[in-house]
Amino acid sequence: MTEPAPEHTQESLPLDSTAQLLTSITAQLGNQLSLVSLNGTRRPMHRTRHQPAQGNVSPLAPAAPALVAVAHGSRDPRALRTVTELLGRVRELRPGLDVRLGHIELNEPLLPDTLDALGDGEAVLVPLLLGRGYHVKQDIPQAVAGAPALRTRTAAPLGPHPLLVEALHGRLAEAGWQPADDGNRNSAVVLAAAGSRDPESAADTRRTAQLLSERLGGVPVVPAYASAATPTVPAALRALAARGRRRVAVASYFTAPGRFASAAAEAAPWIAAAPLGAHPAMARLLLHRYDQARATGPAVHETLMNTHFLASA
Repeated sequence: MTEPAPEHTQESLPLDSTAQLLTSITAQLGNQLSLVSLNGTRRPMHRTRHQPAQGNVSPLAPAAPALVAVAHGSRDPRALRTVTELLGRVRELRPGLDVRLGHIELNEPLLPDTLDALGDGEAVLVPLLLGRGYHVKQDIPQAVAGAPALRTRTAAPLGPHPLLVEALHGRLAEAGWQPADDGNRNSAVVLAAAGSRDPESAADTRRTAQLLSERLGGVPVVPAYASAATPTVPAALRALAARGRRRVAVASYFTAPGRFASAAAEAAPWIAAAPLGAHPAMARLLLHRYDQARATGPAVHETLMNTHFLASA
């Protein structure tokens, strides 16, 4: 006689397995509900940096290199405040970007200290300098050489570039330059710069003067210097007056207030523009130079100097 077949009753799950199942279901429901906003629409999904990608979705890209703005430094306390404001604008334009400051001299943090703080990370150095001179060619590479563990690129200096011309024009307008002054036979501008013995730096300043002249409808723009080069600002002003130019403005080709910028403004016979400072075009230009340098290739343990002029925005 055969034994009767057992009844096909559903087996009960152990208590601990049931609790785990309920916990899993609750967590999944919570995750799904978190993707729905109060108005019933679905929120976009965001993975955290350490969450693995699923399916064909690629993992998040690594963090962008830090942007290290390299300022000259000044004993004028307004200079540091101005540069700090400028970098604040950069952070607003590119939220999440690690933006740091390093000075060549006179102010803290000094550039070597800023680079040391980055350890063995990655950075793009953007000089807050307006042309190719000693600081770009010597001081910055020396500082980078002192941080061999750091992978770096060094961007081109800020000038010449059309965004600089936009900032110069804006500062002149703030000082009182009117559209009627554009192309006026009585008008002229002295572009007051710091000066350098490097001929490439002088060429960069002349190029900026040419671009500004075009922006002002052909008004003469004469580059002049506070030190190390000629003509001086007073000499340029006298030369323009001798040519019959009675409305001569001084455009401040300085990134921040300081002794040279103040001396140039005091020499102005008519209006004097403020330094470039935290003008919105300056913040855009910093990020443009940063992006240009990143596009040159992978960062290395030595500086990749990009000293050629790229005029395209």
